[in-house]
Amino acid sequence: MKAGFFRLMAFPVEIQDCIFQELEMNELPPVLRVNSHFNAIGTRILYRIIPELPIARCIACMKVLCASPSNAALVRKLSIDWSSHRIVANLFRLLRETLTHLSALRHLSIELSPQDNHYSLAWLLHGCHSGLRTLGTSIRCDPQLAEVLETQPELVELCLRGFQTKQPFTLSDGAMPRLRMFRAVHAGPAVISSVVRGRPVEGISLSMFIEDAFLPLDALLLSSRPIKRLTIMSLDNTPPNVLLPEIANRLPDLEALHVVVLMAMFDRATLQDSGPTLARFSDLRYLTFMAAGSASIEDEGEIARTWGKACPTLRTIILPKGKVWFEREGKWTCCG
Repeated sequence: MKAGFFRLMAFPVEIQDCIFQELEMNELPPVLRVNSHFNAIGTRILYRIIPELPIARCIACMKVLCASPSNAALVRKLSIDWSSHRIVANLFRLLRETLTHLSALRHLSIELSPQDNHYSLAWLLHGCHSGLRTLGTSIRCDPQLAEVLETQPELVELCLRGFQTKQPFTLSDGAMPRLRMFRAVHAGPAVISSVVRGRPVEGISLSMFIEDAFLPLDALLLSSRPIKRLTIMSLDNTPPNVLLPEIANRLPDLEALHVVVLMAMFDRATLQDSGPTLARFSDLRYLTFMAAGSASIEDEGEIARTWGKACPTLRTIILPKGKVWFEREGKWTCCG
């Protein structure tokens, strides 16, 4: 054998593990066939993170995990993306069976098709008995999903991409006591309130719809800690000189604010007029405001200077052109 092989074998197993982690997934199978020592290390890495796979490979993988408890115990992260497929009941049952075997699973993402998301499918997650740290799913927000969240006290990050239903979405005061980050795509004020209320949530991402007005922002006041990071996807035409004061009045301690407006266009004057409202933020450092508009790079430079003067704590500003503006030697400039 080559001398390099023996030098590699001389490393502690922790170092070998770090080295093998640098390999691409398709480079691991040959490593598994070298010897039993390499097989053990490579298998741990191969099963530790299971990414989104084509559905045929995903089915084969789940069958292996159900048949091999030792391999199933290695899985820490599982990502399922079936958003382009209508799934039959047997495959849903296979997924639930797989989740019952993943005792060490910490990160789970399940994305289903818009058609399947209209049905109550939270029963899939009832088989997950591991202590999840992060959970992202497009399963609809209904009482059954709330029951699942009640069984996950270790959750730190939650992303609900599913539709909100007319059924109550209620969580007990003791549910998810460690939750720090929450993302809601389609959920309205009722679901946001239930998730945020009494929990130490500091980072929020949400969508704002015309019919909800500013109720989603009111829901954020229910967190047991000040909100530090907020991302808003705005689906109405509220101008920034109205939206920003509403945010500042409720969340003056924000450190990062990112706003994406999809349904309106704003010119240079409108954005500049929004500058004075930023003075209401006490510690805002990172600001992104993306919307359709006709402002040039020169216009955005003037807007950045106006906003920076109104809010001296700002470090970076990103405007619709996508340039990152920052202050250097007393002047606002941009990258690129």
